[in-house]
Amino acid sequence: MARSSSAVLAVVVLVAVAFVTTPSFVAPPLAGAGDLDLRAAALGAAGLAPLAVEQPAMAYDSVVAMLQSWLVGGTVLTVIFAAAIIAAAANPLTKRRQE
Repeated sequence: MARSSSAVLAVVVLVAVAFVTTPSFVAPPLAGAGDLDLRAAALGAAGLAPLAVEQPAMAYDSVVAMLQSWLVGGTVLTVIFAAAIIAAAANPLTKRRQE
């Protein structure tokens, strides 16, 4: 499936390049305009090249793996908040002010 979508993506990119390089209206030629168009097309293609790599970002193999990650994340956050509450309660400056 990934190969067929890469082929489709390559065809879409080729069609987009064809649309960009063909003139949509007839205009008088400008001096040095040809260099800029080719450079712009090359820069555009280079900028869009990372989008051609189709790899899922942070994909889970199953719902169980997703739930486990949520449980681990929730436990870590609970431990961090508990440590912050203990540190706030055991603050020596607050205890010194109360005396």
